[in-house]
Amino acid sequence: MADRGATPMLTVALILVILTFAPCSGASVKIGVPENYDGIFPWYLAKLHSLPVNYSDLVVTGDDEGIFGIDAQFLYALKPLDREKQPSYSLQVSFRTSVQRQSFTVEVCVIDKNDNVPTFIEESMRGSVQLGLLKGIPFMQVEALDRDDRNTAHAELRFSLMEQTPRIPSSQMFFIDSITGEVSLTEEGASTLDPEMCGRYKLSVMVKDMAGKANAFFTTGIVTVEVTGNTWASPDPVRLQENLPGPYPIPISQVKWSGSQAEYSLEGEFPEMLFTISREGVIYLNAPLDRETQDQFQISIVVERPDGREIAKPVELRVMVGDANDNRPTFPQAQYHTVVKELAARGTEILTVQAADNDDPKTDNVRIFYRLVGQIPESPRALFRVDRDSGVISVQADSMEGTAPQYTLTITAEDAKGLNSSCTVVVTVHDENNNPPVFSQHEYGPFHIPENAPVGTTVTAVLAGDADVRGGDSWQVDYRLESGNEEEVFTLVTDKQTNEVSLILSKVLDFERESEYILVLSAQNPVALVRGRYGPASTATVSIYVDDVNEGPILSQSHYEVTVREGEEPGRVIATIRGYDPDSHPIRHVQALDREENSTYTMEVIAVDGRNSSLSASTLVTVQILDVNDNSPVLVGDYSWKYLCTPRWEDQALVLASRDSDGPQHGGRLNFSLRSDATVRRNWKLTPINDTHTNLSLNIQYLAPEVYTVPFTISDSSSPPRSTFINLPVTVCPCNVRGNCKMAAKQLQGMPTIQSAVGILLGTFAFIGTILIVVFVRLSYQNPKRPSKTNQERVPLKISI
Repeated sequence: MADRGATPMLTVALILVILTFAPCSGASVKIGVPENYDGIFPWYLAKLHSLPVNYSDLVVTGDDEGIFGIDAQFLYALKPLDREKQPSYSLQVSFRTSVQRQSFTVEVCVIDKNDNVPTFIEESMRGSVQLGLLKGIPFMQVEALDRDDRNTAHAELRFSLMEQTPRIPSSQMFFIDSITGEVSLTEEGASTLDPEMCGRYKLSVMVKDMAGKANAFFTTGIVTVEVTGNTWASPDPVRLQENLPGPYPIPISQVKWSGSQAEYSLEGEFPEMLFTISREGVIYLNAPLDRETQDQFQISIVVERPDGREIAKPVELRVMVGDANDNRPTFPQAQYHTVVKELAARGTEILTVQAADNDDPKTDNVRIFYRLVGQIPESPRALFRVDRDSGVISVQADSMEGTAPQYTLTITAEDAKGLNSSCTVVVTVHDENNNPPVFSQHEYGPFHIPENAPVGTTVTAVLAGDADVRGGDSWQVDYRLESGNEEEVFTLVTDKQTNEVSLILSKVLDFERESEYILVLSAQNPVALVRGRYGPASTATVSIYVDDVNEGPILSQSHYEVTVREGEEPGRVIATIRGYDPDSHPIRHVQALDREENSTYTMEVIAVDGRNSSLSASTLVTVQILDVNDNSPVLVGDYSWKYLCTPRWEDQALVLASRDSDGPQHGGRLNFSLRSDATVRRNWKLTPINDTHTNLSLNIQYLAPEVYTVPFTISDSSSPPRSTFINLPVTVCPCNVRGNCKMAAKQLQGMPTIQSAVGILLGTFAFIGTILIVVFVRLSYQNPKRPSKTNQERVPLKISI
């Protein structure tokens, strides 16, 4: 419609609906217009902006029905729009300028209103449900349609189940999915559905638009559901012979789901692809079975929808495998070892061998017979036998005495079919202790040994022979000194390889004290005699004479240890070194001892024979200086440059270190404690770190910036303790984000300035230097210095005996 070039006075209603607007030149304008307008016409939709000032001949095209027009830059409609008939219009607006004719596109989109009622696609909705269907598995779907815009809530449909007829055996047998319209059984329905009780149900269903809101349009319909039986059940058990010749695959059973389309699968403990199932439900065996590997199979058959959802509970197929005599009896081990005593009586059982047959134990295929087929060495024969049925091996000879020490037997196991295997049994003839050890003579010696013979000297070696098998417990000999060795001067050492026993000197001899030893030596086996007894031949006498030797002095100890408290007065006797006869020579210390200077002193004491100076003895004396609590703990370190931040920083503290020169008995753990003052204990806190260190920190959140004196005591762990009282200057200042002090703290009252402290220090150094010069000059004129303490300690102390 052409523009008349002027804007008349309008008496009609003006309604503008503008969604987006773009410049006219070559651009598009999009306008959203609701359908089914029932107001006054013409219906002004939008004003077209940005037209040139001087334009003419404004025309709209693209409207075959003559619905749209333009009046004074306003786009209008002459009748209502219907989205279901035409959802959009594309209009061309053109105009002439002084230069040329131009145009742009106006897109009119019809906005949907909810003006359509949803309807069911089918008037007669029917479905069938199969007996055995699981709950929640859809057996049919109700479908509906709404002509409104499906991208809006106007066409968003919701389904609901209004009523079920009849209401048996439960009023809630079915369920409809509100979004998809799929109909399925409830838990009650799946468990109680019975076609004999009720074979048909009618369901009243409703479909609503607007996502089921209260102001939605709706339609109702009737769904008829037929209840049908089902052939879905566990098939009969199958019995298959092992090692079937084929050809494979062999069909062995079949199942079928009589309802909707279904897919089958097998589950169970069997090798992959041993059993398979076709789309028709036929179950196949694909390879020979071995009963000894697995004698039966429990196969679960699963039925599912094409989307993988299980339709019904799985059914079970039991496959039993029949036995064929295809296994030879075998022994659990190829070789056995056993022992028989040499005095074993006829009929003594020495071992039972048992073979196993993997065939079916319920058949005669597993009956086994045993035979003794070989013996090495072969002579003497008939020493052993094996029971045909039980596999018990026993002694057949009257006695095993005098036989070989070991025999190897071959035993076979055979089943009724003649399948067999063998094993070997190694029988060791165990020597029994039926022969006592005897000495070759009743008396040995006399043997001479000097009194100065060193400990460990071998006096003699003797042997008691044993007729039992060499190397066994019956042949081994235990020797014992029955008498003459009450002071344990001698000891016995036995060579287990030869049974020879050596008589060894284990203590120092003294001719003056004992010049002769008569020893009674006995020999016995470590195991009991089973025949015979120990007689006089198992006992011998050994005579030993001690020869006199001129011996040197002997000190009572090779090393002495002495303890003395530090600080004892010089001249006090702290130890006495004693020999057999010499005089006693006390040791004296020559100066007061200080454990902190040296805690241990070691000296050598030499004793010389009075008649022969070449004979001497020496011993070491170690003096341990016992610690005395004579040192107080002290504070260690310089804390003048350290500070604490205020307000208090978490985990910030001054680490205070202390030391005690005493040993751990008195020093030990050092205890820090604040002075018993309410203000001090409110502002400060001491937290121990270890035995010698503690943390000093603020105990309150804020303390004014200043240099504070923190009074505390350090005490050692002795009883009674020694203590040191400390007044520690501590700087408290505000800090930046890095924890650095931002300003100099206020000087502690009464503390010297840096200049005065430097002056005092220099004056003190000058005074001390003058004193040291005078001392060194006087020392240079004194007598030559005596041997040092270190040299004196290196001179050994000597005494004569």
